[in-house]
Amino acid sequence: MTTTPLWSSIASTLRDEISAGLYRPGDRLPTESALARRFGVNRHTVRHALSGLVKDGTITTRRGAGAFVSRAPTDYPLGRRVRFHQNLAAAGRLPEKRFLHIETRAADSDEAEALSLAQNAPVHRVEGVSFADGLPIAHFISTFPAARLPDLPAHLQATGSVTQALAACGITDYTRASTRLSARRATALQARHLMLREGDPILFSFGINIDPAGQPVELGQTAFIGDHVTLSILPEA
Repeated sequence: MTTTPLWSSIASTLRDEISAGLYRPGDRLPTESALARRFGVNRHTVRHALSGLVKDGTITTRRGAGAFVSRAPTDYPLGRRVRFHQNLAAAGRLPEKRFLHIETRAADSDEAEALSLAQNAPVHRVEGVSFADGLPIAHFISTFPAARLPDLPAHLQATGSVTQALAACGITDYTRASTRLSARRATALQARHLMLREGDPILFSFGINIDPAGQPVELGQTAFIGDHVTLSILPEA
């Protein structure tokens, strides 16, 4: 007589509960320990069941955060005017930016070229993580000309928004001058901040924003979680 493996039975039970709406898209499942107690098995069996749900796309796992019911990727338009909070709010998601590190230092050669600065000119370098509904979707590094925007770090800390901080510095509008997109593998640092495994797929964006006079005001380098975001190119937006 053929018997169904325990891990398969657990996976089916969880799949049925997700289909019935007991766990909704974006919800975190109970921990492996809690599931092991519930089903009377060891954590290895639970881990095997969760692996099956990952393979069929029912759930995703994030290192250090747990297992989450899969949901449709966040639509994120990349047009002439890219506004993080506005984009996510329009998609029905709750946006949040957390700044990890802000420093002022001399520009490296790539930053100087992108921002049309002299070699070793001062820049503000801002590193952070973008969240949608409390879950990380992107790790970003933004660089700004410090001589032109001396008070930008204080405004970033006060507002939590690049758009509002730039407005407080007198730049009330800015647009995307160029964008380069590439598929990459997450570095150890990106993986740590995005709760991924090193080497997981990411979408990498390299963009330059300019003011109405055409002067560069921001170099943005962003690593998006590959299965959490759908990037749409809208040249006239």
